[in-house]
Amino acid sequence: GGILLGPSVLGRSKAMASIIFPARSETIIETFTMFGVMLFLFCLGVKMDPATMLRPGRKAVVIGSSMLLFSLVVLLVLATVLQNHVTMGSSLKKALPYVAGVQALTGFPVISSLLIELRIHNTDLGRLAISSSMVCDVIGIALAAIGTGIGDSGGRAAASGLSIASAVALLLIVVYVFKPLILRMIRDTQPGKTIDDATLMYVVVLVLLTGLAGESVGQHYLGPLFLGLIVPDGPPLGTAIESRLELFTSSLLYPAFVSVSGLRTDLFQIRYESLSILSAMFGISVLVKLGVVVSAALFSKIPFREAFVLGLILNVKGIIELVLYNVWRNGRVLTTELFSLCVISTILVTGIATPLVKALFDPSRQFISAKRSSIQHSKPNSELRIVVCVDSHDSIPTILNLLEVSHASEESPIAIMAMVLVELIGRTTTMLVCHGDRVIDSSSITSGHIINAFRNYEHHREGRVTVETFTAISDFDTMHVDICQVALDERASIVIVPFHKQWAVDGQVGKVNRHVQIMNLHVLEQAPCSVGILIDRGIVRGTLPILTSESTFHVAVLFIGGPDDAESLAYGSRMAKHENAIVTVIRFLLFGSENTKDRRIDTELIYEYRHINMGNDRFVYVEEVVRDGAALASFVGKMVDGYDLILIGRQHQASPIFMGLEQWSECPELGILPDMLASPDFESTASVLVIQQQRVGGTLLAGHAVQSAIYPRDQAFAPTTGPRDEAGRSSWSISIDKRGRT
Repeated sequence: GGILLGPSVLGRSKAMASIIFPARSETIIETFTMFGVMLFLFCLGVKMDPATMLRPGRKAVVIGSSMLLFSLVVLLVLATVLQNHVTMGSSLKKALPYVAGVQALTGFPVISSLLIELRIHNTDLGRLAISSSMVCDVIGIALAAIGTGIGDSGGRAAASGLSIASAVALLLIVVYVFKPLILRMIRDTQPGKTIDDATLMYVVVLVLLTGLAGESVGQHYLGPLFLGLIVPDGPPLGTAIESRLELFTSSLLYPAFVSVSGLRTDLFQIRYESLSILSAMFGISVLVKLGVVVSAALFSKIPFREAFVLGLILNVKGIIELVLYNVWRNGRVLTTELFSLCVISTILVTGIATPLVKALFDPSRQFISAKRSSIQHSKPNSELRIVVCVDSHDSIPTILNLLEVSHASEESPIAIMAMVLVELIGRTTTMLVCHGDRVIDSSSITSGHIINAFRNYEHHREGRVTVETFTAISDFDTMHVDICQVALDERASIVIVPFHKQWAVDGQVGKVNRHVQIMNLHVLEQAPCSVGILIDRGIVRGTLPILTSESTFHVAVLFIGGPDDAESLAYGSRMAKHENAIVTVIRFLLFGSENTKDRRIDTELIYEYRHINMGNDRFVYVEEVVRDGAALASFVGKMVDGYDLILIGRQHQASPIFMGLEQWSECPELGILPDMLASPDFESTASVLVIQQQRVGGTLLAGHAVQSAIYPRDQAFAPTTGPRDEAGRSSWSISIDKRGRT
């Protein structure tokens, strides 16, 4: 937009230029944009994680340092060769080393913004790109501070040392003077309260003071960045900056700065001599950085495709380069012609690299699996591997009961991967933390008491249950990537995620989180295993722990047919082995559909599971014949209160059995009947686990075969199909005991 309004298009008309941007407004606009850059860099510093900068991984160090140092050496040598062997103007000869130096840089804010825009910032590749750019920035800022000091002093050793010492002094003042002030502001804020406007204004004043101090020692805009780095993330201050300053800065001040850069761009001043020399410089810099990154990534055992994409990402230009170009233009290092060429190169490189990254890298592709990972298709007596996602400590009792009733035994233990989901606020660096055996202080982090609850459960079930704990810190729009990655790495059979509605004690919906709903839809679409959505009503019923009580836990499996119900049946069959659980399988049959192929397949499946549970009094099978959706809803409404947990498949084939229920569906992630069970109008205190069986290659698994010992057929176990109901009754039921008696 700035280029269109500037001298390249509309601004070529002096009359139009005087109307849009009169000469007297230039100082005001420039001051406004300088303030915007300071606030932007401060907010950027708040989002950066100093721990990541100080303790980067080996791959990030190798890629980031080699990219910067090798590119810098090659480009500075190229600049020297061009200066000595190519005829050029004095202004271009003077500017060439500066342009070469900035091409070697890779700005963390630029990379972070790109990855967030493409929604890949919490993938392994995205985290590596951010860490590598941070390493590059740390080295680059140090070299830039030294270079600026030497440049401003005219190369005199004493003056250069004084300038560098001033930059170090600025950093020390920020750490030992301003940081205590900020920490005191945080301490003065009452627990649970937000930062007031007066305190936030004091912070803005500190930003201006550090900006002034940075300018006075020749380190342009470095002070606000340092100040942002020492601000603690999260509430109360980090959250307040994110919610109040970030929107104002990113939506108004940052675009204003970019627009002013466009206003200063004049394409008509570009000459062929400068165009050819700088184009060669820009092109070679892209190729050199791409080659160095790909080589370093391959050395770090990264596949070529991902290495190439990483090279494209780290070539992207943005705000950092524009800031330097504007500083050099104001300092007369760059003429309007050279400034225009640099701005255009930034636009072109980013405009070409971004769609290429989007086309070449799809994070969901890695989760597509041709291998079956579901409860139904697990081997007999194999370890059940479950990923459990928790976003609130209120759901812990229900989750622990679900895990306990899953029946961990010495023959078939359970491996639990507990993921605490924490929304990313006040930081741009997403994190997936594996806690291992470290002691977690419940008062130090929000997720501490949740993690300790799972560890206590592991201690009570020692030898039968193993627990591995994670904390995923990300925004909910991309949280599914972490969940699916853990499920893939840990070879999970099922992922259990929370429902986006939380119930209050009075039975009404107390809290709704639409971000969790979006996350669940993504998990259902991309998960490499089966998925369960847990609708937790434990707070309504008053959950008693199965582990420490002798009470019976009643589970209902609602079976209509299809792969998702088959997975629910497999899970319920496992639960029936628990000594304190009674599992009732309720099969709904459509009146008059005895001879359909799908019904025969489902009958075979149920027959096999009844054989597996032969002699088990805790496994009960019931059939219910219904005519339509009204009869189905009526029966379900009458029976659900007798159960603590209901298992049901997510999706079913279109059938008259759902007639009249489709229009009431509100939650697409649940399916028709589960949606009814999750409705606030449905009077029930039972928790519900809505299960989707793994999709292999994006489709349902073929067939319903059970990976268990199959016993010889006994006709006494064949379910009985009743005659047609000529009396016009909507439904009737048949109960069959373990010996086949009705």
